[in-house]
Amino acid sequence: MKKEQTGRGGKKEEPSRFRWPLQVFFLAIALSGTLSLVSGSMLSGAGLIVAVVIVVAFIALGIVFDIIGVAVTAADARPFHSMAAHREKGAKEALMLLRSASRVSSVCNDVVGDICGIVSGSTAAVIVTRLQTALNVRSVLISVAITALISGLTIGGKALGKTFAIQSSTQVVYWAGRFLHLFHR
Repeated sequence: MKKEQTGRGGKKEEPSRFRWPLQVFFLAIALSGTLSLVSGSMLSGAGLIVAVVIVVAFIALGIVFDIIGVAVTAADARPFHSMAAHREKGAKEALMLLRSASRVSSVCNDVVGDICGIVSGSTAAVIVTRLQTALNVRSVLISVAITALISGLTIGGKALGKTFAIQSSTQVVYWAGRFLHLFHR
């Protein structure tokens, strides 16, 4: 059910249907720019090991946010109402996540997940270049192998994560709420 806002002259207005997509658009630009800047600055002058650590970190970040996005859509709010009544830390934040499940899922799965995929892809290009330089070989097979490995880790990790998120949705949302509680004091 849509909420209606009262405008001038007492007329009811619907919220703009473009507001959320525009907010996500600008959020994606800001996050993508920030993560690309951080990744680029860490990669400049860094060795192959650091590049591999960075790509693994972005894959893991994408998987964690995917887990949160799925858990928020699968979780039941009832346990969190009880926790909030008992003033457990993170319960209010968990309920806030559940009330905005579609937006939280969109940000976690689409925005953060896609950005992590893009940044890990560009980091893969750095790894391929460094490997080709280290091995003194110019082969497309190195690029194909690295791309396939990163894709497999990302897709396999997200598949495992989705199963975990659905089976443990209450715990995942609870820990996400606990984490957010650190910033809501």
